[in-house]
Amino acid sequence: MKNYDTLRKLVEIDSPSGFTTNACTYIHSLLTSYGWQPEYTTKGAVRCALGPNPTLAIAAHTDTLGAIVSGVKTNGTLTFALLGSPLLPSFEGSYVRIHTMEGKVFTGTLLFDNPSAHSNKEASTASRTIANMHIRIDELVNTKEDTQKLGIRTGDCISFDTRYTELPSGYIKSHFMDNKAGCYVLFEIARRLKQQGREAPVELFFSNYEEVGHGGTCGYSPTIKDLLVIDMGVLGDTCDGQETLCSICVKDSSGPYDFHFRKKLVELADQHKIPYALDVYPYYSSDGSAARSAGNDFRVALIGPGVAASHGVERTHSLGIEATIDLCLAYIDDMKAE
Repeated sequence: MKNYDTLRKLVEIDSPSGFTTNACTYIHSLLTSYGWQPEYTTKGAVRCALGPNPTLAIAAHTDTLGAIVSGVKTNGTLTFALLGSPLLPSFEGSYVRIHTMEGKVFTGTLLFDNPSAHSNKEASTASRTIANMHIRIDELVNTKEDTQKLGIRTGDCISFDTRYTELPSGYIKSHFMDNKAGCYVLFEIARRLKQQGREAPVELFFSNYEEVGHGGTCGYSPTIKDLLVIDMGVLGDTCDGQETLCSICVKDSSGPYDFHFRKKLVELADQHKIPYALDVYPYYSSDGSAARSAGNDFRVALIGPGVAASHGVERTHSLGIEATIDLCLAYIDDMKAE
């Protein structure tokens, strides 16, 4: 199996929305090591031109789902608010890290209130919401004051262990394949073009607020005309996507993506025998949705490797990742041909 070391390293960096500095620093350093000259936007996103006067932006988001401390209970456990929309039943029992403003990190666990099956007959059947769950801290705390003395307070970021695993079969399973697998696609575009000694009128854009809706609204170079968003492909009973394919989104909850842009991507996939699926995503939005809503005068398309169990314990496959890289490179080559 191909080495996905840069993907693993990025996944292992905690980066829930609003707490992405370390991940963006890693991305900036990696692109610099490849020989490019990335820069930060005012909002802290990373953009990197692969040639002068880029007209195409290829975007992925480095922020993930997470949570934020909303209060401390009288018994010293934490209440929390969600960052994005993680499926709480899939995250229940997850180990977490609480990052304080002073840079301290405490560990804990996301639990249902009164979670013991031996003391609560509803423990296995009750719905899971932020109102009946808490973060148990791995410290000697029994009161609100005990926890506050640690320096934990409202606004501290909570990140979840990813459980990242690469398998000989080519599967990669982990929280946050949405959308760090998409970031890896951008890494490979940058690495391969530099390895080939090539430039292209392309800007790579790593947004950092996608999960909360405004990552793709701004920050692009003024020469950009087209936006190709790389985000997870949806798998489900009504979708044709698979983990081994590149999904091409026709429409999501924000409306259809540009017909002519999508048509070109389909033509290139057929021409180069890149495995793909066309799908409609009924409960989905992307950085492309945000870019359009913000009034950017871009054509927008959306593709990405198929990801199973989205916003839960996700899984993708190296074949889907490579198909997405291949389609991006085919589109870049086609730009040059024009």
